[in-house]
Amino acid sequence: MENITESQFYGPNLGYVLELYERYRDDPGSVDERTRSFFENWSPPEPGANGQATAQVSTDSGIDVDKVVGVAKYIRSIRDFGHRAAQLDPLGSDPPGDPTLSPGFHDVTEEDLEALPSSIINAPGTGPIPERTSSAREAIDELRRIYCKTTGYDFGHIHNSTERFWLRDAVEDERFHKVLEGEGAKNLLNSLTRVDTLEKFLHKTFLGQKRFSIEGTDMTVPMLNLLVRSAADKGTPEAVLGMAHRGRLNVLAHVLDKPYSTIFGEFQQPDRGEKPSASDSQGDAWVGDVKYHLGIRGYHLGAEEADTEVLVNLAPNPSHLEHVNPVVEGMARAAQETRDEPGPPGQNEDASLPILIHGDAAFPGEGVVAETLNLYKLPGYKTGGTIHIITNNQLGFTTERDDARSTLYASDLAKGYEIPVIHVNADDPEACLAAARFAYAYREEFRKDFVIDLVGYRRFGHNEGDEPAYTQPAMYEIIRDHPSVREVYASDLEERGIISEGEADEMVEKIQAQMKEIRENPDNDQIDEEDIATDEPHTPLVEVPETAVSEERLTALNEALLERPEGFNANEKLERLFQRNRGELEDIDWAHAETLAFASLLEDGVPIRLTGQDTERGTFSQRHSILHDVETGEVYVPLQNIPQAKASFISHNSPLSEIAVMGFEFGYTLNAQETLVLWEAQYGDFANVGQPMIDQFIVSGQAKWGQTSGLIMLLPHGYEGQGPEHSSARLERFLQLAAHENIRVANCTTAAQYFHLLRAQAALKEYQRPLIIMTPKSLLRHPLAASRLEELTEGKFMPVLDDQEVHAEGRAEQIERLMLCSGKIYTELVASEAREEDEVTAVARIELLYPFPEEDLKAVLEGYPNLQEIVWVQEEPRNMGAWTFVDPLLRQLVDDKLPVRYVGKPARPSPAQGSATFHKREHAVIVRSAFKGAEESEEATEREVERAG
Repeated sequence: MENITESQFYGPNLGYVLELYERYRDDPGSVDERTRSFFENWSPPEPGANGQATAQVSTDSGIDVDKVVGVAKYIRSIRDFGHRAAQLDPLGSDPPGDPTLSPGFHDVTEEDLEALPSSIINAPGTGPIPERTSSAREAIDELRRIYCKTTGYDFGHIHNSTERFWLRDAVEDERFHKVLEGEGAKNLLNSLTRVDTLEKFLHKTFLGQKRFSIEGTDMTVPMLNLLVRSAADKGTPEAVLGMAHRGRLNVLAHVLDKPYSTIFGEFQQPDRGEKPSASDSQGDAWVGDVKYHLGIRGYHLGAEEADTEVLVNLAPNPSHLEHVNPVVEGMARAAQETRDEPGPPGQNEDASLPILIHGDAAFPGEGVVAETLNLYKLPGYKTGGTIHIITNNQLGFTTERDDARSTLYASDLAKGYEIPVIHVNADDPEACLAAARFAYAYREEFRKDFVIDLVGYRRFGHNEGDEPAYTQPAMYEIIRDHPSVREVYASDLEERGIISEGEADEMVEKIQAQMKEIRENPDNDQIDEEDIATDEPHTPLVEVPETAVSEERLTALNEALLERPEGFNANEKLERLFQRNRGELEDIDWAHAETLAFASLLEDGVPIRLTGQDTERGTFSQRHSILHDVETGEVYVPLQNIPQAKASFISHNSPLSEIAVMGFEFGYTLNAQETLVLWEAQYGDFANVGQPMIDQFIVSGQAKWGQTSGLIMLLPHGYEGQGPEHSSARLERFLQLAAHENIRVANCTTAAQYFHLLRAQAALKEYQRPLIIMTPKSLLRHPLAASRLEELTEGKFMPVLDDQEVHAEGRAEQIERLMLCSGKIYTELVASEAREEDEVTAVARIELLYPFPEEDLKAVLEGYPNLQEIVWVQEEPRNMGAWTFVDPLLRQLVDDKLPVRYVGKPARPSPAQGSATFHKREHAVIVRSAFKGAEESEEATEREVERAG
């Protein structure tokens, strides 16, 4: 590339360079490297201070440099702010405008523009517009036609010069705009006719029923079809689509080919509570969902001449707007990765196309949108670019823009992530298709997200039963008389002579007749479909699988994990810890057991994905799944390099997010069900930031939509005096949400139990459920939590751990009190002096709280023939933890023949003490009270605990 020289700067070129120099001074990154290098050693002529220089330019070129600079600024304003003058609103409101879009603002006249050459808009060099115009005035007219018509190009925030020039050239050579003729135009009209006619048919046939009509943003459907067809032509095997309820029925019908008969049948409200054909428990678990939340999978063909098709996977979505976004991204990432080889998974970003449909109020309003956008460049989460379409009704329910957002456009949030935005008038069908082509091509070129702000309106109220004129009377006066986009486009095609008068009406009548026939004879329209929401969930009671691993295997795996590549400069302190704590398979701590479980699963061919905040090292510096060379910073991942591995392993530190990354991992499990996927909270307390994802997807997705997920949530939990936000993973909330074996909830106390539980979760592939584990903090290195090698090489996960010391000493018949607990409080009970002095109390642990291990616990009870009472002890307050869950179950188990007593803290609004000193006092009282007999009432114990705190 030739160097820039000062001799190139004359006439119009000088004006262009002065304008570039001004941009460089504002932001050096806004110009390319070659220009930036020149400007570092160059300064412009100063008007007045260097009259000779200014005069030289003016004399030599015959052009006033000030005018040239003014024109250059005017051109830049059109490119950067032309969208503010674009006719984007189908309802005809005036655009906001911008004073810099007037030539007078820059002290430029029409005569000045006529006198300047058209090359000024692209100097130095040439571009598409100068080639077809002869003066600056003609060139600027072209720019205004392109930038200020029915499409607004919002790219001024893009810093990367390569992207910026690509975007500008694509706009100005109108690369993606096609004026449709003949059959192409008729096909688009036919598509719009189907969209419009379906809505009108549903409105008339099922009067008053909610459907959340697409009318006003009808072009969403042809745009989606174009994107999916483009993916098919590219050879992309899957498109993953997420959207809220508005327009969903039309997308189901006309993008995924869901039969009209099925949609009509859902409006007739059949008995969706009818039990599936399996067991009664399965039927009771199945609740289904409303028709405008349902998902579906179907195949979409590419261009007629191409023998290609793409699987379109529309994810189910609750009414929690935008929360499906990270789920879709996770599904797309899983579809892009191959996991059947050792090392990190391979990723092919062409293997799936994520598309998200947003609402104009939800996009800036829901925080999950920003959290999801933040993922698009991150190594552990990127999907090669998502295409976003904001179906902009210019209204959120009854809330207008000024009350809904602090930005001009609904899409402005995307600017902070340097995502290009196109605003387009939803009543200009060909401009809408051009925007979709533009978005797809940009994604292909730069592997980044792209936003289309489809500016339309909403024909009816928020739902079809609302009266919008109560709150937006003026707006709905306009909408009432506004023609549909089908009518607008049909009129345009008639004027262009592409269709004859009355031909558009004939299309409507033909489709109406087809729908009426299907409504009256639905059996004729049945086709095979894979409807996510009609898969019957099966909730079997399963036996805990055998998960032991031989000593020979574990020894070999452990040796491989401790190997380092030649030339790798390990952290000496960390290596000493590894050799001391993991060099021998004697006392195996929590993190060591986890690593051995992972290694053995990789040897079994099970891929593993582990993510979370600081997960690579571990919040408590316990894991160290990724090692860093102390001299080069290069990383080494032992689990990716063990010779026994037959599948991939990856660990990623997540951004500081809960709801988006939690949803991403849930979505990942849906498309990678052979993979062990683990999400770890920094502290379990922080998982509640993602509570909507837990409530709406993780615990209920199977009952509503038939989605099965094996996601493991690792939630550090335990009371150690660290305060209200570093103690509780809110165990009670998961137990409250547990029903019909929708999840598994465990609170393990030993490394071996954790080892077997991880392997069991991987083994139960046919009976996948999310697994919620209350993981330890202080127990990570506690001697009582460590396990012997034989505990890993023998047996399996035990839902209940009995008091082995009592049985070993032959004291079972002496036991009168059975103390039951779960989690860390066990170590405090068995390590107390009271335990040594008490001969009549046994301490057992419930390690699997849900599904409640009734049979295992019954066997424990039967082992103590002289039992007089059961005491439940917990570290959480009475209204938290497991007590309210286990209390009725324990009473039912003993048929109320034994008293069941609670020992612990009183009910509180906050989970934990803020003082470590008070915490120690409280727990001392709890432990002491637990070993007292029934003569001490629960109330007295709670009063003593309260006084200690």
